[in-house]
Amino acid sequence: MLELASRRMYRDCAGNTRRDFLKVGSLGLASMGLGALTLPNLLAARAAAAANKQAVKDTSVVWLWLGGGATHVETFDPKMTAPSEYRSTTGEVATNLTGVTIGGTLPKIAGVADKMAFVRSFAHTNSGHGGGTHFVMTGYDNRKVDNGGVPDRPGFGSIVARSRGASNPATGIPTYIRMGEIRQGGGPAFLGAAYGPFDQEGQARKNMSLAIPEERMADRRNLLSSFDAAQRQFEANADMASKSKFEQQAFELMFGAAAKAFDVSKESGKTREAYGPDLGQKMLAARRLCEAGCGFVTISYGGWDMHGNIERSMKQRSPQLDQAVAAFIADIYQRGLNEKILLVISGEFGRTPRVNKNAGRDHWAPLSTLALSGGGLKMGQVVGDSAPKVDVPGTKPIHPQDLMATLFHVLGLDPQLQFMSPAGRPTYMLEKGKAIGELV
Repeated sequence: MLELASRRMYRDCAGNTRRDFLKVGSLGLASMGLGALTLPNLLAARAAAAANKQAVKDTSVVWLWLGGGATHVETFDPKMTAPSEYRSTTGEVATNLTGVTIGGTLPKIAGVADKMAFVRSFAHTNSGHGGGTHFVMTGYDNRKVDNGGVPDRPGFGSIVARSRGASNPATGIPTYIRMGEIRQGGGPAFLGAAYGPFDQEGQARKNMSLAIPEERMADRRNLLSSFDAAQRQFEANADMASKSKFEQQAFELMFGAAAKAFDVSKESGKTREAYGPDLGQKMLAARRLCEAGCGFVTISYGGWDMHGNIERSMKQRSPQLDQAVAAFIADIYQRGLNEKILLVISGEFGRTPRVNKNAGRDHWAPLSTLALSGGGLKMGQVVGDSAPKVDVPGTKPIHPQDLMATLFHVLGLDPQLQFMSPAGRPTYMLEKGKAIGELV
């Protein structure tokens, strides 16, 4: 019987993909036969919980990704002292920090600037969409990804998932959740698919709403005690163990805190209205997910590749960003979550300092947008400065690995953290970066 169950476990796990890992919520639960038990899912849940008993820091990161490459000039460094062809096309607005202004289309963010840090010397060297994304979200450059290459370093979220476990052992919520795709930079690379992001907008999320009597699932849970030997054999296979983490997440998501965390209707109408539509509701969900134990959430808000008429584009794209970010920051501070949750706002690069002939700005990695809030860091400041023509850092550059080291600090990860590479060698996740000194 156990031998048959073990063979069935291997067969069932081997074909699973990220897209259908929540199959546990919909795979013939009307049937009570052994074939419907999907024991790999249940045994894996127990194994993962046992393996993740070590204490982890109860902190989270919400990364708002401004895909396309948001202009640093019209967002957080308007540089109105620069010549007219360089300065912000949308003017500036005074913040509640003395002497600090930001782009003119972000008045609500200006009102919470005392709870933010604007990094004006963030820079790297890859002005490709894919390459820039990979650089900022992994800490490492990869010149091949814009020409058909694949990411070769894991994103921050996957590093957190590998360190803490694919899901929170107390709530079952995935450690790493994404809302909207971020290509070339948010994946697990050689850490393995088990540590990739849970896609909030995919089929997995839809399956969470299936109505299945809890008592029937509870009966299946009780069967775990009868299969200790099968569990040991199951855990002995490393490939199966990797795939099984999807199934552990699935079981807990169906009846754990995660399903409720996604549901922003549980919030008051006043709170939902404060955040605003679309992006705002995603950021509200992100706050709820972090409260429920998620360690890393990415939110994609694209449309920033503004090669033409950047003034008009900013006026169209900014309102949701302005409202959602300001509401999120005010909310986490009011709830006392600013020590636990760090908000990061960035894109893959900045925009050319000089406005082009189409009244837009092109790709520009030598200076980039970066703003943060919360995470127990020192807020209410501008970190670094740009050169007079807002083209390069005017002070010591802050690089992607420095951002990475800062996130390691917030998340309680060892800066000497290593995982095995595809070649079987221990590989440092962070090599050169140092946490941004003004923030820690």
